[in-house]
Amino acid sequence: MQAGIVGLPNVGKSTLFNALTKVGVSAENYPFCTIEPNVGVVDVPDHRLQILADMEHPQKIIHATVEFVDIAGLVRGASKGEGLGNKFLSHIRNVDAIIHVVRCFEDENIIHVDTTIDPVRDVETISLELIFADLETIERRLERTKKMTKSGDRTYIKQVEILERIKDELENGIPVRKMSFDNNEEMEFVKTLDLLTYKPVLYVANINEDEILDSENNKYINSLKQYAEREGSEVIPICAKIEAEIADLEDSEKLAFLKDIGIEEPGLNKLIRKAYQILGYITFFTAGPKEVRAWTIVKNTKAPQAAGKIHSDFERGFIRAEVVSFDDLVHAGSQIRARELGLIRSEGKEYIMQDGDVVVFRFNV
Repeated sequence: MQAGIVGLPNVGKSTLFNALTKVGVSAENYPFCTIEPNVGVVDVPDHRLQILADMEHPQKIIHATVEFVDIAGLVRGASKGEGLGNKFLSHIRNVDAIIHVVRCFEDENIIHVDTTIDPVRDVETISLELIFADLETIERRLERTKKMTKSGDRTYIKQVEILERIKDELENGIPVRKMSFDNNEEMEFVKTLDLLTYKPVLYVANINEDEILDSENNKYINSLKQYAEREGSEVIPICAKIEAEIADLEDSEKLAFLKDIGIEEPGLNKLIRKAYQILGYITFFTAGPKEVRAWTIVKNTKAPQAAGKIHSDFERGFIRAEVVSFDDLVHAGSQIRARELGLIRSEGKEYIMQDGDVVVFRFNV
Protein backbone atom coordinates (compact mmCIF):
# COMPACT_ATOMS: atom_id res chain seq x y z
CA MET A 1 0.00 0.00 0.00
CA GLN A 2 1.20 3.49 -0.85
CA ALA A 3 0.64 7.08 0.28
CA GLY A 4 0.73 9.58 -2.59
CA ILE A 5 2.09 13.08 -2.02
CA VAL A 6 -0.01 15.59 -3.99
CA GLY A 7 -0.50 19.34 -4.23
CA LEU A 8 -0.35 22.29 -6.59
CA PRO A 9 2.99 23.01 -8.27
CA ASN A 10 5.63 24.70 -6.09
CA VAL A 11 4.09 23.98 -2.69
CA GLY A 12 7.05 21.89 -1.46
CA LYS A 13 5.98 18.35 -2.41
CA SER A 14 9.26 17.23 -3.88
CA THR A 15 11.29 18.94 -1.15
CA LEU A 16 9.24 17.00 1.39
CA PHE A 17 9.68 13.77 -0.57
CA ASN A 18 13.45 14.35 -0.75
CA ALA A 19 13.55 14.75 3.01
CA LEU A 20 11.46 11.61 3.49
CA THR A 21 13.43 9.33 1.27
CA LYS A 22 16.74 11.08 0.48
CA VAL A 23 16.17 9.95 -3.08
CA GLY A 24 17.16 13.40 -4.33
CA VAL A 25 14.42 13.93 -6.91
CA SER A 26 14.38 17.26 -8.68
CA ALA A 27 12.71 20.08 -6.72
CA GLU A 28 13.19 23.09 -8.97
CA ASN A 29 11.12 26.26 -8.79
CA TYR A 30 8.86 25.71 -11.78
CA PRO A 31 5.61 23.84 -12.43
CA PHE A 32 5.55 20.22 -13.63
CA CYS A 33 9.14 19.55 -12.60
CA THR A 34 7.87 16.16 -11.41
CA ILE A 35 6.14 14.22 -14.18
CA GLU A 36 6.75 10.53 -13.53
CA PRO A 37 6.00 9.56 -9.93
CA ASN A 38 9.04 8.89 -7.75
CA VAL A 39 8.68 6.15 -5.14
CA GLY A 40 10.50 5.79 -1.84
CA VAL A 41 10.24 3.30 1.03
CA VAL A 42 10.62 4.86 4.48
CA ASP A 43 11.15 3.31 7.94
CA VAL A 44 8.36 4.02 10.43
CA PRO A 45 9.89 5.63 13.56
CA ASP A 46 8.88 3.47 16.54
CA HIS A 47 10.54 3.83 19.94
CA ARG A 48 9.24 0.38 20.96
CA LEU A 49 11.76 -1.37 18.70
CA GLN A 50 14.74 -0.01 20.62
CA ILE A 51 13.17 -0.96 23.95
CA LEU A 52 12.67 -4.53 22.71
CA ALA A 53 16.23 -4.56 21.35
CA ASP A 54 17.58 -3.51 24.75
CA MET A 55 15.87 -6.60 26.19
CA GLU A 56 16.92 -9.09 23.52
CA HIS A 57 20.27 -7.72 22.24
CA PRO A 58 19.48 -8.90 18.69
CA GLN A 59 21.83 -9.08 15.73
CA LYS A 60 19.58 -6.67 13.83
CA ILE A 61 16.54 -4.42 14.17
CA ILE A 62 14.02 -4.20 11.32
CA HIS A 63 11.45 -1.39 11.14
CA ALA A 64 8.02 -1.39 9.57
CA THR A 65 7.94 0.68 6.38
CA VAL A 66 5.65 2.99 4.44
CA GLU A 67 5.86 3.59 0.70
CA PHE A 68 5.53 7.20 -0.47
CA VAL A 69 4.89 8.30 -4.05
CA ASP A 70 5.76 11.83 -5.19
CA ILE A 71 3.05 12.80 -7.69
CA ALA A 72 3.40 15.79 -9.99
CA GLY A 73 1.58 19.05 -9.24
CA LEU A 74 -2.06 19.15 -10.27
CA VAL A 75 -3.66 22.29 -11.70
CA ARG A 76 -7.17 23.49 -12.37
CA GLY A 77 -8.58 21.53 -15.32
CA ALA A 78 -6.56 18.38 -14.57
CA SER A 79 -9.69 16.23 -14.88
CA LYS A 80 -9.99 17.48 -18.47
CA GLY A 81 -6.34 16.82 -19.23
CA GLU A 82 -4.87 20.23 -18.37
CA GLY A 83 -1.24 20.12 -17.27
CA LEU A 84 -0.89 16.42 -18.11
CA GLY A 85 -3.82 15.96 -15.74
CA ASN A 86 -4.97 12.55 -16.94
CA LYS A 87 -1.56 11.07 -16.29
CA PHE A 88 -1.34 12.61 -12.84
CA LEU A 89 -4.85 11.45 -11.90
CA SER A 90 -3.94 7.90 -12.89
CA HIS A 91 -0.97 8.08 -10.50
CA ILE A 92 -3.31 9.17 -7.67
CA ARG A 93 -5.67 6.33 -8.54
CA ASN A 94 -2.86 3.86 -7.84
CA VAL A 95 -2.21 5.00 -4.25
CA ASP A 96 -4.20 4.09 -1.13
CA ALA A 97 -4.05 7.38 0.79
CA ILE A 98 -3.31 11.00 -0.08
CA ILE A 99 -0.79 13.28 1.62
CA HIS A 100 -1.91 16.71 0.43
CA VAL A 101 0.86 19.33 0.77
CA VAL A 102 -0.50 22.87 1.05
CA ARG A 103 1.54 26.06 0.96
CA CYS A 104 1.03 28.08 4.17
CA PHE A 105 3.94 30.51 3.84
CA GLU A 106 4.73 33.68 1.91
CA ASP A 107 7.85 34.00 -0.22
CA GLU A 108 7.99 36.35 -3.17
CA ASN A 109 10.86 34.35 -4.65
CA ILE A 110 8.75 31.20 -5.04
CA ILE A 111 6.06 31.38 -7.70
CA HIS A 112 2.49 30.38 -6.83
CA VAL A 113 0.39 29.18 -9.75
CA ASP A 114 -2.54 31.37 -8.57
CA THR A 115 -0.23 34.28 -7.55
CA THR A 116 -1.64 34.59 -3.98
CA ILE A 117 -1.48 32.37 -0.88
CA ASP A 118 -4.84 30.81 0.02
CA PRO A 119 -4.61 27.23 1.35
CA VAL A 120 -8.36 26.54 1.33
CA ARG A 121 -8.65 27.68 -2.29
CA ASP A 122 -5.66 25.50 -3.19
CA VAL A 123 -7.16 22.45 -1.46
CA GLU A 124 -10.51 23.02 -3.15
CA THR A 125 -8.81 23.32 -6.54
CA ILE A 126 -7.45 19.79 -6.24
CA SER A 127 -10.52 18.44 -4.45
CA LEU A 128 -12.76 19.63 -7.29
CA GLU A 129 -10.54 18.00 -9.91
CA LEU A 130 -10.74 14.71 -8.04
CA ILE A 131 -14.52 15.11 -7.72
CA PHE A 132 -14.83 15.77 -11.47
CA ALA A 133 -12.77 12.66 -12.19
CA ASP A 134 -14.96 10.61 -9.84
CA LEU A 135 -18.11 11.94 -11.50
CA GLU A 136 -16.87 10.62 -14.84
CA THR A 137 -16.18 7.24 -13.25
CA ILE A 138 -19.63 7.11 -11.63
CA GLU A 139 -21.44 8.16 -14.80
CA ARG A 140 -19.73 5.43 -16.83
CA ARG A 141 -20.50 2.82 -14.17
CA LEU A 142 -24.12 4.00 -13.91
CA GLU A 143 -24.62 3.62 -17.64
CA ARG A 144 -23.35 0.03 -17.55
CA THR A 145 -25.21 -0.95 -14.39
CA LYS A 146 -28.56 0.43 -15.55
CA LYS A 147 -28.38 -1.90 -18.55
CA MET A 148 -27.83 -4.83 -16.20
CA THR A 149 -30.98 -4.02 -14.17
CA LYS A 150 -33.06 -5.20 -17.13
CA SER A 151 -32.36 -8.73 -15.92
CA GLY A 152 -34.36 -7.92 -12.78
CA ASP A 153 -31.41 -8.78 -10.52
CA ARG A 154 -31.89 -6.88 -7.23
CA THR A 155 -28.10 -6.57 -6.82
CA TYR A 156 -27.84 -4.27 -9.84
CA ILE A 157 -30.94 -2.31 -8.82
CA LYS A 158 -29.36 -1.64 -5.41
CA GLN A 159 -26.05 -0.68 -7.06
CA VAL A 160 -27.83 1.87 -9.24
CA GLU A 161 -29.38 3.41 -6.11
CA ILE A 162 -25.95 3.72 -4.48
CA LEU A 163 -24.33 5.13 -7.64
CA GLU A 164 -27.06 7.74 -8.07
CA ARG A 165 -26.70 8.76 -4.42
CA ILE A 166 -22.93 9.16 -4.84
CA LYS A 167 -23.44 11.12 -8.06
CA ASP A 168 -25.81 13.57 -6.33
CA GLU A 169 -23.35 14.13 -3.47
CA LEU A 170 -20.39 14.61 -5.81
CA GLU A 171 -22.36 17.16 -7.83
CA ASN A 172 -22.79 19.08 -4.57
CA GLY A 173 -19.02 19.09 -4.07
CA ILE A 174 -18.94 16.41 -1.35
CA PRO A 175 -16.07 13.88 -1.54
CA VAL A 176 -16.99 10.22 -1.15
CA ARG A 177 -15.01 9.84 2.11
CA LYS A 178 -17.52 12.25 3.75
CA MET A 179 -20.55 10.24 2.62
CA SER A 180 -22.33 7.72 4.84
CA PHE A 181 -23.43 4.28 3.71
CA ASP A 182 -26.00 1.98 5.24
CA ASN A 183 -24.02 -1.21 5.83
CA ASN A 184 -20.84 -3.18 5.12
CA GLU A 185 -22.27 -4.51 1.89
CA GLU A 186 -22.64 -0.98 0.53
CA MET A 187 -19.16 -0.07 1.77
CA GLU A 188 -17.65 -3.08 0.01
CA PHE A 189 -19.33 -2.09 -3.24
CA VAL A 190 -18.08 1.51 -2.92
CA LYS A 191 -14.52 0.21 -2.43
CA THR A 192 -14.71 -1.60 -5.76
CA LEU A 193 -15.41 1.69 -7.57
CA ASP A 194 -11.81 2.90 -6.99
CA LEU A 195 -12.90 6.51 -6.42
CA LEU A 196 -10.26 9.18 -5.83
CA THR A 197 -12.26 11.11 -3.22
CA TYR A 198 -12.85 7.93 -1.19
CA LYS A 199 -9.16 7.77 -0.26
CA PRO A 200 -8.23 9.09 3.21
CA VAL A 201 -6.41 12.44 3.20
CA LEU A 202 -3.80 13.97 5.50
CA TYR A 203 -3.01 17.65 4.98
CA VAL A 204 0.58 18.85 5.40
CA ALA A 205 0.82 22.61 5.98
CA ASN A 206 4.21 23.69 4.62
CA ILE A 207 5.38 26.65 6.73
CA ASN A 208 8.37 28.99 7.02
CA GLU A 209 11.27 27.98 9.24
CA ASP A 210 10.64 30.87 11.66
CA GLU A 211 7.12 29.55 12.37
CA ILE A 212 8.05 26.04 13.54
CA LEU A 213 7.47 26.92 17.21
CA ASP A 214 4.56 29.27 16.54
CA SER A 215 2.42 27.54 13.92
CA GLU A 216 -0.74 28.12 16.01
CA ASN A 217 -0.62 31.78 15.03
CA ASN A 218 -0.30 31.10 11.31
CA LYS A 219 -3.56 32.35 9.77
CA TYR A 220 -3.16 30.05 6.77
CA ILE A 221 -2.83 26.94 8.96
CA ASN A 222 -5.84 27.94 11.05
CA SER A 223 -8.06 28.29 7.97
CA LEU A 224 -6.77 24.95 6.66
CA LYS A 225 -7.50 23.26 10.01
CA GLN A 226 -11.07 24.54 9.98
CA TYR A 227 -11.52 23.12 6.48
CA ALA A 228 -9.97 19.77 7.43
CA GLU A 229 -12.08 19.42 10.58
CA ARG A 230 -15.26 19.70 8.52
CA GLU A 231 -14.30 16.60 6.55
CA GLY A 232 -12.78 14.68 9.45
CA SER A 233 -9.16 15.03 8.29
CA GLU A 234 -6.05 16.23 10.10
CA VAL A 235 -3.38 18.86 9.47
CA ILE A 236 0.33 18.48 10.29
CA PRO A 237 2.45 21.67 10.14
CA ILE A 238 5.90 21.00 8.66
CA CYS A 239 8.69 23.15 7.30
CA ALA A 240 9.83 21.09 4.31
CA LYS A 241 12.99 23.19 3.96
CA ILE A 242 14.09 22.49 7.56
CA GLU A 243 13.14 18.81 7.26
CA ALA A 244 15.34 18.53 4.16
CA GLU A 245 18.25 20.06 6.11
CA ILE A 246 17.71 17.66 9.04
CA ALA A 247 17.57 14.67 6.69
CA ASP A 248 21.04 15.49 5.36
CA LEU A 249 22.66 15.45 8.82
CA GLU A 250 24.38 12.56 10.55
CA ASP A 251 22.41 11.09 13.47
CA SER A 252 24.72 12.64 16.03
CA GLU A 253 24.29 16.07 14.43
CA LYS A 254 20.49 15.76 14.21
CA LEU A 255 20.00 15.83 17.98
CA ALA A 256 22.07 18.99 18.35
CA PHE A 257 20.25 20.66 15.43
CA LEU A 258 16.82 19.78 16.83
CA LYS A 259 17.82 21.11 20.24
CA ASP A 260 19.03 24.37 18.66
CA ILE A 261 15.70 24.98 16.94
CA GLY A 262 13.72 23.87 20.00
CA ILE A 263 11.90 20.73 18.80
CA GLU A 264 12.03 17.15 20.13
CA GLU A 265 11.88 15.20 16.86
CA PRO A 266 11.71 15.88 13.12
CA GLY A 267 8.23 16.73 11.86
CA LEU A 268 8.66 13.96 9.31
CA ASN A 269 8.49 11.36 12.10
CA LYS A 270 4.97 12.54 12.92
CA LEU A 271 4.06 12.56 9.23
CA ILE A 272 5.33 9.00 8.65
CA ARG A 273 3.48 7.65 11.69
CA LYS A 274 0.28 9.44 10.71
CA ALA A 275 0.54 8.19 7.11
CA TYR A 276 0.93 4.66 8.51
CA GLN A 277 -2.26 5.16 10.53
CA ILE A 278 -4.42 6.56 7.74
CA LEU A 279 -3.39 3.61 5.56
CA GLY A 280 -5.11 1.50 8.22
CA TYR A 281 -1.94 -0.20 9.48
CA ILE A 282 -0.99 -1.47 12.91
CA THR A 283 2.27 -3.09 14.06
CA PHE A 284 3.04 -6.35 15.82
CA PHE A 285 6.51 -7.45 16.89
CA THR A 286 8.66 -10.54 16.94
CA ALA A 287 11.64 -10.39 19.28
CA GLY A 288 14.58 -12.73 19.77
CA PRO A 289 18.39 -12.92 19.66
CA LYS A 290 18.53 -12.97 15.85
CA GLU A 291 16.28 -9.97 15.22
CA VAL A 292 13.71 -7.63 16.68
CA ARG A 293 11.23 -6.82 13.96
CA ALA A 294 8.12 -4.71 13.40
CA TRP A 295 5.55 -6.33 11.12
CA THR A 296 2.87 -4.38 9.29
CA ILE A 297 -0.71 -5.64 9.16
CA VAL A 298 -4.08 -4.04 8.45
CA LYS A 299 -6.35 -3.39 11.45
CA ASN A 300 -8.62 -6.32 12.39
CA THR A 301 -6.24 -8.93 10.95
CA LYS A 302 -6.62 -12.32 12.64
CA ALA A 303 -3.66 -14.22 14.08
CA PRO A 304 -3.23 -16.82 11.27
CA GLN A 305 -3.14 -14.11 8.59
CA ALA A 306 -0.66 -12.11 10.67
CA ALA A 307 1.48 -15.24 10.92
CA GLY A 308 1.29 -15.51 7.13
CA LYS A 309 3.07 -12.16 6.89
CA ILE A 310 6.14 -13.91 8.27
CA HIS A 311 5.83 -17.06 6.14
CA SER A 312 2.97 -18.80 4.32
CA ASP A 313 3.76 -22.00 6.24
CA PHE A 314 3.01 -20.17 9.51
CA GLU A 315 -0.52 -19.45 8.31
CA ARG A 316 -1.09 -22.84 6.70
CA GLY A 317 0.00 -24.79 9.78
CA PHE A 318 -1.14 -22.29 12.42
CA ILE A 319 -1.68 -23.83 15.88
CA ARG A 320 -1.70 -20.85 18.24
CA ALA A 321 -0.18 -17.44 18.91
CA GLU A 322 1.64 -16.77 22.17
CA VAL A 323 0.97 -13.08 22.74
CA VAL A 324 2.03 -10.44 25.23
CA SER A 325 1.24 -6.75 24.89
CA PHE A 326 4.22 -4.43 24.57
CA ASP A 327 3.24 -2.57 27.77
CA ASP A 328 2.95 -5.80 29.77
CA LEU A 329 6.31 -6.99 28.46
CA VAL A 330 8.00 -3.73 29.44
CA HIS A 331 6.40 -3.98 32.88
CA ALA A 332 7.75 -7.55 33.26
CA GLY A 333 11.21 -6.65 31.95
CA SER A 334 11.74 -9.80 29.87
CA GLN A 335 9.80 -12.50 28.04
CA ILE A 336 10.86 -15.09 30.62
CA ARG A 337 9.53 -12.95 33.47
CA ALA A 338 6.35 -12.16 31.49
CA ARG A 339 5.71 -15.91 31.18
CA GLU A 340 6.30 -16.41 34.91
CA LEU A 341 3.77 -13.66 35.66
CA GLY A 342 1.18 -15.24 33.35
CA LEU A 343 1.21 -12.24 31.01
CA ILE A 344 1.77 -14.31 27.86
CA ARG A 345 -1.58 -15.47 26.50
CA SER A 346 -2.31 -18.38 24.18
CA GLU A 347 -4.59 -17.15 21.36
CA GLY A 348 -6.32 -19.15 18.64
CA LYS A 349 -7.39 -18.67 15.04
CA GLU A 350 -10.08 -16.10 15.81
CA TYR A 351 -7.82 -13.75 17.76
CA ILE A 352 -7.71 -10.24 16.26
CA MET A 353 -4.21 -8.81 16.47
CA GLN A 354 -3.69 -5.59 18.43
CA ASP A 355 -1.14 -2.85 17.84
CA GLY A 356 1.94 -3.55 19.96
CA ASP A 357 1.42 -7.31 20.33
CA VAL A 358 4.71 -9.18 20.78
CA VAL A 359 4.15 -12.66 19.35
CA VAL A 360 5.56 -16.14 18.96
CA PHE A 361 3.57 -18.19 16.43
CA ARG A 362 3.34 -21.97 16.90
CA PHE A 363 2.68 -23.96 13.74
CA ASN A 364 3.02 -27.41 12.25
CA VAL A 365 3.27 -28.22 8.53
